[in-house]
Amino acid sequence: MPADASVKEEAPQYKAVPIMAALLISGFIGMLSETGLNIAISELMGIFNVEAAQIQWLTTGFILVLAILTPVSGLLLQWFTTRQLFVASLLFSIIGTLVAALAPSFEVLLVARLIQAAGTGLLIPLMFNTVLVIFPPHKRGAAMGIMGLVIMFAPAVGPAIAGLFLEYSSWRAIFWMAVPLLVGALIFGIIFMRNVSEVTRPRIDLLSIALSSVGFGGIVFGFSTAGEGDHGWSNPKVIIGISVGAAALLLFIVRQLRMRQPMMNLRAFRYPMFTMGTLIVFVAMMIILSTVMLLPLYLQAGMAMLPLAAGLLLLPGGLVNGLMSPVMGRLFDKYGPRWLVLPGLALVIVILWLLTGIEPTTPKGIVILLHTLMMIGISMIMMPASTNGLNQLPRELYPDGTAIMNTLQQVAGAIGTALAISVMSAGQKAYYTDNSIPKEDLSFIPLAMTQGVQSAFMMVIFFATAGFILSLFIKRVKVDSPDGMQPPMH
Repeated sequence: MPADASVKEEAPQYKAVPIMAALLISGFIGMLSETGLNIAISELMGIFNVEAAQIQWLTTGFILVLAILTPVSGLLLQWFTTRQLFVASLLFSIIGTLVAALAPSFEVLLVARLIQAAGTGLLIPLMFNTVLVIFPPHKRGAAMGIMGLVIMFAPAVGPAIAGLFLEYSSWRAIFWMAVPLLVGALIFGIIFMRNVSEVTRPRIDLLSIALSSVGFGGIVFGFSTAGEGDHGWSNPKVIIGISVGAAALLLFIVRQLRMRQPMMNLRAFRYPMFTMGTLIVFVAMMIILSTVMLLPLYLQAGMAMLPLAAGLLLLPGGLVNGLMSPVMGRLFDKYGPRWLVLPGLALVIVILWLLTGIEPTTPKGIVILLHTLMMIGISMIMMPASTNGLNQLPRELYPDGTAIMNTLQQVAGAIGTALAISVMSAGQKAYYTDNSIPKEDLSFIPLAMTQGVQSAFMMVIFFATAGFILSLFIKRVKVDSPDGMQPPMH
Protein backbone atom coordinates (compact mmCIF):
# COMPACT_ATOMS: atom_id res chain seq x y z
CA MET A 1 0.00 0.00 0.00
CA PRO A 2 1.52 3.38 -0.95
CA ALA A 3 2.43 5.66 1.88
CA ASP A 4 1.97 9.42 1.73
CA ALA A 5 3.43 9.38 -1.73
CA SER A 6 4.93 12.58 -3.02
CA VAL A 7 3.09 13.99 -6.02
CA LYS A 8 5.76 15.32 -8.34
CA GLU A 9 4.21 15.67 -11.75
CA GLU A 10 3.61 19.17 -13.08
CA ALA A 11 0.43 19.89 -14.99
CA PRO A 12 0.75 21.14 -18.56
CA GLN A 13 0.25 24.85 -19.05
CA TYR A 14 -3.29 25.94 -19.90
CA LYS A 15 -5.08 29.28 -19.96
CA ALA A 16 -6.91 28.37 -16.78
CA VAL A 17 -9.03 31.51 -16.33
CA PRO A 18 -11.38 31.18 -19.36
CA ILE A 19 -11.66 27.40 -18.92
CA MET A 20 -12.60 27.70 -15.24
CA ALA A 21 -14.90 30.66 -15.96
CA ALA A 22 -16.90 28.59 -18.44
CA LEU A 23 -17.27 25.73 -15.98
CA LEU A 24 -18.04 27.90 -12.96
CA ILE A 25 -20.64 30.06 -14.73
CA SER A 26 -22.43 26.90 -15.89
CA GLY A 27 -22.20 25.24 -12.48
CA PHE A 28 -23.46 28.33 -10.69
CA ILE A 29 -26.51 28.81 -12.91
CA GLY A 30 -27.39 25.13 -12.89
CA MET A 31 -27.21 24.86 -9.10
CA LEU A 32 -29.14 28.10 -8.69
CA SER A 33 -32.22 26.61 -10.32
CA GLU A 34 -31.74 23.24 -8.63
CA THR A 35 -31.21 24.34 -5.02
CA GLY A 36 -33.70 27.20 -5.27
CA LEU A 37 -36.49 24.64 -5.48
CA ASN A 38 -35.87 23.52 -1.86
CA ILE A 39 -37.57 26.60 -0.46
CA ALA A 40 -40.66 25.86 -2.60
CA ILE A 41 -41.10 22.33 -1.24
CA SER A 42 -43.90 23.19 1.19
CA GLU A 43 -45.84 25.10 -1.48
CA LEU A 44 -45.34 22.34 -4.06
CA MET A 45 -46.73 19.80 -1.57
CA GLY A 46 -49.97 21.82 -1.53
CA ILE A 47 -50.06 22.56 -5.27
CA PHE A 48 -49.55 18.93 -6.33
CA ASN A 49 -51.24 17.38 -3.27
CA VAL A 50 -48.32 15.18 -2.26
CA GLU A 51 -46.75 14.39 1.13
CA ALA A 52 -43.19 14.95 2.37
CA ALA A 53 -42.20 11.39 1.48
CA GLN A 54 -43.17 11.97 -2.16
CA ILE A 55 -41.91 15.55 -2.50
CA GLN A 56 -38.44 14.46 -1.33
CA TRP A 57 -38.11 12.63 -4.67
CA LEU A 58 -37.47 16.01 -6.27
CA THR A 59 -34.18 15.79 -4.37
CA THR A 60 -33.60 12.05 -4.06
CA GLY A 61 -34.65 11.35 -7.67
CA PHE A 62 -32.07 13.90 -8.71
CA ILE A 63 -29.49 12.11 -6.58
CA LEU A 64 -30.56 8.72 -7.98
CA VAL A 65 -29.64 9.81 -11.51
CA LEU A 66 -26.32 11.16 -10.25
CA ALA A 67 -25.63 7.87 -8.47
CA ILE A 68 -26.18 6.00 -11.74
CA LEU A 69 -24.41 8.45 -14.06
CA THR A 70 -21.43 9.59 -11.95
CA PRO A 71 -19.71 6.16 -11.72
CA VAL A 72 -19.58 6.16 -15.53
CA SER A 73 -18.08 9.67 -15.59
CA GLY A 74 -14.52 8.35 -15.34
CA LEU A 75 -15.13 6.33 -18.50
CA LEU A 76 -16.86 9.25 -20.23
CA LEU A 77 -13.92 11.54 -19.45
CA GLN A 78 -11.68 9.10 -21.35
CA TRP A 79 -14.07 8.66 -24.28
CA PHE A 80 -15.18 12.24 -25.00
CA THR A 81 -13.41 15.58 -25.12
CA THR A 82 -13.86 18.26 -22.49
CA ARG A 83 -15.85 20.40 -24.94
CA GLN A 84 -18.17 17.55 -25.93
CA LEU A 85 -19.02 16.72 -22.30
CA PHE A 86 -19.45 20.39 -21.46
CA VAL A 87 -21.91 20.99 -24.31
CA ALA A 88 -23.83 17.79 -23.49
CA SER A 89 -24.16 18.76 -19.82
CA LEU A 90 -25.51 22.22 -20.69
CA LEU A 91 -28.01 20.82 -23.21
CA PHE A 92 -29.40 18.41 -20.59
CA SER A 93 -29.63 21.25 -18.07
CA ILE A 94 -31.44 23.55 -20.53
CA ILE A 95 -33.94 20.86 -21.60
CA GLY A 96 -34.63 19.83 -18.00
CA THR A 97 -35.13 23.42 -16.90
CA LEU A 98 -37.56 24.10 -19.77
CA VAL A 99 -39.61 20.98 -18.96
CA ALA A 100 -39.69 21.97 -15.27
CA ALA A 101 -40.91 25.47 -16.11
CA LEU A 102 -43.81 24.00 -18.12
CA ALA A 103 -44.55 21.01 -15.84
CA PRO A 104 -48.34 20.50 -15.41
CA SER A 105 -47.99 17.83 -12.71
CA PHE A 106 -45.65 16.51 -10.03
CA GLU A 107 -44.70 13.56 -12.23
CA VAL A 108 -43.58 15.82 -15.08
CA LEU A 109 -41.66 18.06 -12.67
CA LEU A 110 -39.90 14.97 -11.34
CA VAL A 111 -38.93 13.90 -14.88
CA ALA A 112 -37.58 17.40 -15.48
CA ARG A 113 -35.43 17.11 -12.38
CA LEU A 114 -34.06 13.80 -13.64
CA ILE A 115 -33.07 15.44 -16.93
CA GLN A 116 -31.42 18.28 -15.00
CA ALA A 117 -29.55 15.67 -12.97
CA ALA A 118 -28.08 14.20 -16.16
CA GLY A 119 -26.58 17.62 -16.91
CA THR A 120 -25.16 17.97 -13.41
CA GLY A 121 -23.91 14.38 -13.46
CA LEU A 122 -21.75 15.26 -16.47
CA LEU A 123 -20.65 18.72 -15.31
CA ILE A 124 -19.51 18.13 -11.70
CA PRO A 125 -16.95 15.35 -12.44
CA LEU A 126 -15.78 17.40 -15.42
CA MET A 127 -15.14 20.38 -13.13
CA PHE A 128 -13.15 18.37 -10.59
CA ASN A 129 -11.11 16.55 -13.23
CA THR A 130 -10.32 19.81 -15.01
CA VAL A 131 -8.98 21.39 -11.80
CA LEU A 132 -6.74 18.36 -11.24
CA VAL A 133 -5.39 18.58 -14.80
CA ILE A 134 -4.81 22.32 -15.26
CA PHE A 135 -3.51 23.16 -11.75
CA PRO A 136 -0.37 21.69 -10.11
CA PRO A 137 -0.89 20.11 -6.66
CA HIS A 138 0.49 23.06 -4.66
CA LYS A 139 -2.13 25.38 -6.22
CA ARG A 140 -5.18 23.11 -6.11
CA GLY A 141 -6.38 24.24 -2.68
CA ALA A 142 -6.78 27.82 -3.90
CA ALA A 143 -8.40 26.65 -7.16
CA MET A 144 -10.84 24.42 -5.29
CA GLY A 145 -11.56 27.32 -2.94
CA ILE A 146 -12.52 29.61 -5.81
CA MET A 147 -14.70 26.84 -7.22
CA GLY A 148 -16.31 26.48 -3.80
CA LEU A 149 -16.95 30.23 -3.62
CA VAL A 150 -18.87 30.25 -6.89
CA ILE A 151 -20.66 26.93 -6.42
CA MET A 152 -21.68 27.64 -2.81
CA PHE A 153 -22.91 31.11 -3.71
CA ALA A 154 -25.70 29.51 -5.76
CA PRO A 155 -27.22 27.51 -2.87
CA ALA A 156 -26.90 30.65 -0.73
CA VAL A 157 -28.84 33.02 -2.98
CA GLY A 158 -31.05 30.33 -4.52
CA PRO A 159 -33.58 30.09 -1.65
CA ALA A 160 -33.80 33.88 -1.33
CA ILE A 161 -34.39 34.37 -5.07
CA ALA A 162 -36.86 31.48 -5.11
CA GLY A 163 -38.67 32.95 -2.10
CA LEU A 164 -38.91 36.28 -3.93
CA PHE A 165 -40.47 34.57 -6.94
CA LEU A 166 -42.89 32.63 -4.73
CA GLU A 167 -43.90 35.84 -2.97
CA TYR A 168 -44.56 37.91 -6.09
CA SER A 169 -44.84 35.46 -8.98
CA SER A 170 -44.77 31.64 -9.23
CA TRP A 171 -42.43 28.73 -8.56
CA ARG A 172 -42.18 28.35 -12.33
CA ALA A 173 -40.27 31.64 -12.48
CA ILE A 174 -37.39 29.88 -10.72
CA PHE A 175 -36.83 27.87 -13.90
CA TRP A 176 -37.78 30.55 -16.44
CA MET A 177 -35.12 32.79 -14.93
CA ALA A 178 -32.47 30.08 -15.39
CA VAL A 179 -33.17 29.23 -19.06
CA PRO A 180 -31.61 32.32 -20.74
CA LEU A 181 -28.70 32.21 -18.28
CA LEU A 182 -27.99 28.57 -19.13
CA VAL A 183 -28.14 29.36 -22.85
CA GLY A 184 -25.69 32.22 -22.27
CA ALA A 185 -23.37 29.88 -20.33
CA LEU A 186 -23.50 27.38 -23.20
CA ILE A 187 -22.50 30.06 -25.73
CA PHE A 188 -19.71 31.32 -23.44
CA GLY A 189 -18.41 27.77 -23.01
CA ILE A 190 -18.48 27.02 -26.74
CA ILE A 191 -16.29 30.09 -27.28
CA PHE A 192 -13.80 29.66 -24.42
CA MET A 193 -13.79 25.99 -23.38
CA ARG A 194 -10.66 24.01 -24.32
CA ASN A 195 -9.97 20.28 -24.33
CA VAL A 196 -7.75 19.41 -21.37
CA SER A 197 -8.22 15.65 -20.96
CA GLU A 198 -6.59 12.93 -23.02
CA VAL A 199 -9.09 10.81 -24.98
CA THR A 200 -7.88 7.22 -24.73
CA ARG A 201 -11.16 5.40 -25.49
CA PRO A 202 -10.73 2.36 -23.19
CA ARG A 203 -12.84 -0.73 -23.75
CA ILE A 204 -16.47 -0.34 -22.64
CA ASP A 205 -17.63 -3.13 -20.36
CA LEU A 206 -21.42 -3.22 -20.50
CA LEU A 207 -21.68 -5.64 -17.57
CA SER A 208 -19.74 -3.20 -15.35
CA ILE A 209 -22.07 -0.38 -16.36
CA ALA A 210 -25.12 -2.54 -15.61
CA LEU A 211 -23.80 -3.68 -12.22
CA SER A 212 -22.84 -0.12 -11.31
CA SER A 213 -26.25 1.25 -12.28
CA VAL A 214 -28.17 -1.45 -10.40
CA GLY A 215 -25.79 -1.32 -7.42
CA PHE A 216 -25.60 2.41 -6.73
CA GLY A 217 -29.10 3.05 -8.07
CA GLY A 218 -30.64 0.25 -5.99
CA ILE A 219 -29.07 1.49 -2.76
CA VAL A 220 -30.16 5.08 -3.38
CA PHE A 221 -33.68 3.92 -4.35
CA GLY A 222 -33.98 1.69 -1.29
CA PHE A 223 -32.95 4.36 1.19
CA SER A 224 -35.02 7.02 -0.55
CA THR A 225 -38.16 4.86 -0.38
CA ALA A 226 -37.86 4.37 3.38
CA GLY A 227 -39.81 7.54 4.13
CA GLU A 228 -42.83 6.57 2.01
CA GLY A 229 -46.11 5.42 3.51
CA ASP A 230 -46.60 3.79 6.89
CA HIS A 231 -44.28 0.81 6.38
CA GLY A 232 -41.00 2.73 6.60
CA TRP A 233 -37.96 0.45 6.66
CA SER A 234 -40.15 -2.67 6.50
CA ASN A 235 -41.44 -1.58 3.09
CA PRO A 236 -40.66 -4.40 0.59
CA LYS A 237 -39.37 -1.81 -1.89
CA VAL A 238 -36.82 -0.66 0.68
CA ILE A 239 -35.64 -4.17 1.51
CA ILE A 240 -35.48 -5.28 -2.14
CA GLY A 241 -33.83 -2.06 -3.33
CA ILE A 242 -31.05 -2.12 -0.71
CA SER A 243 -30.52 -5.90 -0.98
CA VAL A 244 -30.36 -5.99 -4.78
CA GLY A 245 -28.22 -2.86 -4.83
CA ALA A 246 -25.76 -4.25 -2.28
CA ALA A 247 -25.46 -7.56 -4.14
CA ALA A 248 -24.90 -5.83 -7.50
CA LEU A 249 -22.38 -3.46 -5.91
CA LEU A 250 -20.41 -6.38 -4.46
CA LEU A 251 -20.28 -8.05 -7.89
CA PHE A 252 -19.25 -4.71 -9.42
CA ILE A 253 -16.36 -4.34 -6.96
CA VAL A 254 -15.13 -7.90 -7.57
CA ARG A 255 -15.29 -7.40 -11.34
CA GLN A 256 -13.42 -4.07 -11.24
CA LEU A 257 -10.61 -5.56 -9.16
CA ARG A 258 -10.20 -8.46 -11.62
CA MET A 259 -10.26 -6.38 -14.82
CA ARG A 260 -7.07 -5.15 -16.49
CA GLN A 261 -8.89 -1.99 -17.62
CA PRO A 262 -11.72 -1.45 -15.10
CA MET A 263 -14.53 1.01 -15.71
CA MET A 264 -13.84 2.50 -12.27
CA ASN A 265 -10.35 1.79 -10.97
CA LEU A 266 -10.96 0.96 -7.31
CA ARG A 267 -7.21 0.65 -6.75
CA ALA A 268 -7.41 4.34 -5.92
CA PHE A 269 -8.40 3.12 -2.45
CA ARG A 270 -4.84 1.80 -2.04
CA TYR A 271 -3.90 5.41 -1.33
CA PRO A 272 -4.76 5.88 2.36
CA MET A 273 -5.41 9.64 2.36
CA PHE A 274 -7.68 9.31 -0.67
CA THR A 275 -9.68 6.70 1.26
CA MET A 276 -9.74 8.89 4.36
CA GLY A 277 -10.77 11.99 2.40
CA THR A 278 -13.54 10.08 0.61
CA LEU A 279 -14.98 8.78 3.89
CA ILE A 280 -14.93 12.23 5.51
CA VAL A 281 -16.57 13.81 2.45
CA PHE A 282 -19.17 11.00 2.55
CA VAL A 283 -20.05 11.92 6.14
CA ALA A 284 -20.03 15.66 5.41
CA MET A 285 -22.43 15.15 2.49
CA MET A 286 -24.86 13.27 4.73
CA ILE A 287 -24.77 16.19 7.17
CA ILE A 288 -25.23 18.85 4.47
CA LEU A 289 -28.15 17.32 2.58
CA SER A 290 -30.04 16.20 5.67
CA THR A 291 -29.69 19.70 7.15
CA VAL A 292 -30.71 21.59 4.00
CA MET A 293 -33.79 19.37 3.81
CA LEU A 294 -34.77 19.76 7.49
CA LEU A 295 -34.26 23.49 8.05
CA PRO A 296 -36.42 24.89 5.19
CA LEU A 297 -39.22 22.46 6.10
CA TYR A 298 -39.10 23.46 9.77
CA LEU A 299 -38.87 27.19 9.14
CA GLN A 300 -42.10 27.06 7.14
CA ALA A 301 -44.10 24.29 8.85
CA GLY A 302 -42.73 24.65 12.38
CA MET A 303 -42.08 28.39 12.63
CA ALA A 304 -44.80 29.50 10.17
CA MET A 305 -42.42 31.53 7.99
CA LEU A 306 -43.19 32.49 4.41
CA PRO A 307 -40.87 31.05 1.71
CA LEU A 308 -39.23 34.44 1.09
CA ALA A 309 -38.53 34.98 4.80
CA ALA A 310 -37.16 31.44 5.17
CA GLY A 311 -34.91 31.92 2.16
CA LEU A 312 -33.57 35.22 3.47
CA LEU A 313 -32.96 33.69 6.89
CA LEU A 314 -30.73 30.99 5.35
CA LEU A 315 -28.96 33.46 3.05
CA PRO A 316 -26.20 34.68 5.45
CA GLY A 317 -24.99 31.16 6.20
CA GLY A 318 -24.74 30.24 2.54
CA LEU A 319 -22.94 33.48 1.67
CA VAL A 320 -20.43 33.02 4.48
CA ASN A 321 -19.83 29.42 3.37
CA GLY A 322 -19.04 30.59 -0.15
CA LEU A 323 -16.82 33.44 1.02
CA MET A 324 -14.91 31.11 3.34
CA SER A 325 -14.06 28.65 0.55
CA PRO A 326 -11.15 30.66 -0.95
CA VAL A 327 -9.88 31.38 2.57
CA MET A 328 -9.93 27.67 3.42
CA GLY A 329 -8.24 26.93 0.09
CA ARG A 330 -5.30 29.20 0.93
CA LEU A 331 -5.08 27.84 4.48
CA PHE A 332 -5.11 24.30 3.11
CA ASP A 333 -2.27 25.05 0.68
CA LYS A 334 -0.27 26.48 3.58
CA TYR A 335 -1.08 24.22 6.53
CA GLY A 336 -2.73 21.08 5.16
CA PRO A 337 -6.09 19.51 6.10
CA ARG A 338 -5.72 18.39 9.71
CA TRP A 339 -6.10 21.75 11.45
CA LEU A 340 -9.12 22.61 9.31
CA VAL A 341 -11.08 19.35 9.23
CA LEU A 342 -10.80 18.52 12.96
CA PRO A 343 -12.06 21.87 14.32
CA GLY A 344 -14.60 22.06 11.48
CA LEU A 345 -16.25 18.80 12.54
CA ALA A 346 -16.07 19.78 16.21
CA LEU A 347 -17.89 23.03 15.40
CA VAL A 348 -20.55 21.17 13.38
CA ILE A 349 -21.18 18.74 16.26
CA VAL A 350 -21.72 21.62 18.71
CA ILE A 351 -24.12 23.42 16.33
CA LEU A 352 -26.11 20.25 15.66
CA TRP A 353 -26.46 19.70 19.40
CA LEU A 354 -27.81 23.24 19.78
CA LEU A 355 -30.24 22.62 16.87
CA THR A 356 -31.75 19.68 18.76
CA GLY A 357 -33.29 22.33 21.02
CA ILE A 358 -34.91 24.34 18.20
CA GLU A 359 -38.54 25.36 18.89
CA PRO A 360 -41.20 27.53 17.24
CA THR A 361 -40.28 30.32 19.68
CA THR A 362 -36.53 30.18 18.95
CA PRO A 363 -35.42 33.73 17.97
CA LYS A 364 -34.73 34.10 14.25
CA GLY A 365 -31.34 35.65 15.02
CA ILE A 366 -30.30 32.47 16.84
CA VAL A 367 -31.28 30.34 13.84
CA ILE A 368 -29.25 32.62 11.52
CA LEU A 369 -26.23 32.42 13.83
CA LEU A 370 -26.39 28.63 14.18
CA HIS A 371 -26.83 28.10 10.43
CA THR A 372 -23.95 30.47 9.65
CA LEU A 373 -21.60 28.76 12.11
CA MET A 374 -22.52 25.37 10.67
CA MET A 375 -21.72 26.59 7.15
CA ILE A 376 -18.32 27.80 8.35
CA GLY A 377 -17.69 24.35 9.79
CA ILE A 378 -18.71 22.69 6.53
CA SER A 379 -16.33 24.94 4.56
CA MET A 380 -13.52 23.70 6.82
CA ILE A 381 -14.32 20.06 6.02
CA MET A 382 -15.33 19.46 2.41
CA MET A 383 -12.63 21.09 0.28
CA PRO A 384 -9.60 20.28 2.48
CA ALA A 385 -10.58 16.61 2.86
CA SER A 386 -11.38 16.07 -0.83
CA THR A 387 -8.39 18.00 -2.21
CA ASN A 388 -5.93 16.30 0.13
CA GLY A 389 -7.25 12.90 -0.91
CA LEU A 390 -7.17 13.60 -4.64
CA ASN A 391 -3.67 15.07 -4.37
CA GLN A 392 -2.31 11.65 -3.40
CA LEU A 393 -3.47 10.01 -6.62
CA PRO A 394 -1.23 9.71 -9.69
CA ARG A 395 -2.44 11.56 -12.79
CA GLU A 396 -3.80 8.43 -14.49
CA LEU A 397 -6.20 7.88 -11.57
CA TYR A 398 -7.68 11.42 -11.59
CA PRO A 399 -10.84 10.43 -13.58
CA ASP A 400 -11.39 7.39 -11.36
CA GLY A 401 -10.74 9.32 -8.14
CA THR A 402 -13.20 12.08 -9.03
CA ALA A 403 -15.78 9.51 -10.16
CA ILE A 404 -15.45 7.53 -6.91
CA MET A 405 -15.63 10.59 -4.68
CA ASN A 406 -18.57 12.18 -6.51
CA THR A 407 -20.50 8.89 -6.71
CA LEU A 408 -20.20 8.26 -2.99
CA GLN A 409 -21.28 11.85 -2.32
CA GLN A 410 -24.55 11.14 -4.14
CA VAL A 411 -25.07 7.91 -2.22
CA ALA A 412 -24.31 9.73 1.03
CA GLY A 413 -26.77 12.49 0.16
CA ALA A 414 -29.52 9.98 -0.56
CA ILE A 415 -28.88 8.07 2.67
CA GLY A 416 -28.69 11.26 4.75
CA THR A 417 -31.86 12.74 3.26
CA ALA A 418 -33.80 9.49 3.57
CA LEU A 419 -32.75 8.93 7.17
CA ALA A 420 -33.53 12.55 8.11
CA ILE A 421 -37.02 12.44 6.58
CA SER A 422 -37.69 9.00 8.08
CA VAL A 423 -36.64 10.04 11.62
CA MET A 424 -38.51 13.35 11.31
CA SER A 425 -41.70 11.58 10.19
CA ALA A 426 -41.39 9.01 12.98
CA GLY A 427 -40.98 11.82 15.53
CA GLN A 428 -44.08 13.56 14.23
CA LYS A 429 -46.15 10.38 14.41
CA ALA A 430 -44.87 9.66 17.90
CA TYR A 431 -45.95 13.12 19.06
CA TYR A 432 -49.53 12.58 17.89
CA THR A 433 -49.61 9.06 19.35
CA ASP A 434 -48.08 9.97 22.72
CA ASN A 435 -50.43 12.91 23.18
CA SER A 436 -53.54 11.14 21.78
CA ILE A 437 -54.05 13.89 19.21
CA PRO A 438 -55.83 13.12 15.92
CA LYS A 439 -53.70 13.94 12.88
CA GLU A 440 -56.61 15.97 11.52
CA ASP A 441 -55.98 18.61 14.20
CA LEU A 442 -53.71 20.97 12.24
CA SER A 443 -53.09 23.26 15.22
CA PHE A 444 -50.50 20.82 16.56
CA ILE A 445 -48.43 20.64 13.34
CA PRO A 446 -45.67 23.01 14.64
CA LEU A 447 -45.23 21.01 17.86
CA ALA A 448 -45.22 17.67 16.04
CA MET A 449 -42.77 19.05 13.48
CA THR A 450 -40.56 20.29 16.33
CA GLN A 451 -40.32 16.85 17.91
CA GLY A 452 -39.60 15.27 14.53
CA VAL A 453 -36.88 17.75 13.55
CA GLN A 454 -35.21 17.60 16.97
CA SER A 455 -35.00 13.81 16.66
CA ALA A 456 -33.58 14.11 13.14
CA PHE A 457 -30.83 16.49 14.27
CA MET A 458 -29.91 14.03 17.04
CA MET A 459 -29.34 11.42 14.33
CA VAL A 460 -27.20 13.84 12.28
CA ILE A 461 -24.95 14.29 15.34
CA PHE A 462 -24.10 10.60 15.03
CA PHE A 463 -22.86 11.19 11.45
CA ALA A 464 -20.75 14.14 12.53
CA THR A 465 -19.22 12.23 15.44
CA ALA A 466 -18.21 9.41 13.09
CA GLY A 467 -16.59 11.98 10.82
CA PHE A 468 -14.69 13.53 13.73
CA ILE A 469 -13.26 10.13 14.71
CA LEU A 470 -12.13 9.55 11.10
CA SER A 471 -10.51 12.99 10.92
CA LEU A 472 -8.18 12.09 13.79
CA PHE A 473 -6.21 9.97 11.29
CA ILE A 474 -5.95 12.46 8.41
CA LYS A 475 -2.45 13.51 7.32
CA ARG A 476 -1.19 15.98 4.78
CA VAL A 477 -0.13 14.59 1.40
CA LYS A 478 3.30 15.84 0.35
CA VAL A 479 3.32 17.90 -2.84
CA ASP A 480 6.15 19.74 -4.51
CA SER A 481 6.10 23.53 -4.09
CA PRO A 482 7.31 25.80 -6.93
CA ASP A 483 10.78 26.18 -5.41
CA GLY A 484 11.20 22.43 -5.13
CA MET A 485 10.88 22.42 -1.34
CA GLN A 486 8.43 20.14 0.43
CA PRO A 487 5.79 21.90 2.55
CA PRO A 488 5.89 20.87 6.22
CA MET A 489 3.85 17.84 7.24
CA HIS A 490 0.95 18.52 9.63
